[in-house]
Amino acid sequence: MHLVQRAAAIVLTLGLGAGLTGCGFHLKGTSPNVAPVTYANMSLALPQNTEELEEKLNIYLGAAGVRISNNPNNYVLRVLDYSPRRLELNGKLVETLLRLNVTFRIEDAQGNPVTEPRTVMASRSYQYDVATVNTDDQEQKFLNQVIIDDVAQQIARQISSNRLPLAVQRAAPAAE
Repeated sequence: MHLVQRAAAIVLTLGLGAGLTGCGFHLKGTSPNVAPVTYANMSLALPQNTEELEEKLNIYLGAAGVRISNNPNNYVLRVLDYSPRRLELNGKLVETLLRLNVTFRIEDAQGNPVTEPRTVMASRSYQYDVATVNTDDQEQKFLNQVIIDDVAQQIARQISSNRLPLAVQRAAPAAE
């Protein structure tokens, strides 16, 4: 009888736990993907020809709880530098290295820096034989999407974990 009661308690506990999980219950403040309240509303300011990065940032920042809008009172996630690079090592096999560096910072509504500039980087490489059918363009296109996705995830993680160093406030020069 003692074993039956123990088994019933275990089954009841597992059933209640599964029921809470199934209905979406979670403890407040334990989600690692929730942006700090400070950055709950943001605008994006990106250079031209970075539509894929903007799309990915909308997805990942939205998942982190950041509302993206063009409200002039929002904080602004400004991409200062967007530098894709393609390096090739030629031989019988061609090895191509794709690299993307993105430097960004958060600014207040007046354009003053809130955080120091931060650079994130992603890279991928692939090889192909020049003598065979060339799939270089397809491979490069796919890996460029992977790299942009990786960079957007890194930016969203850094914002949601609040690991960005605050900008040093410069003192105004004293009047003589």
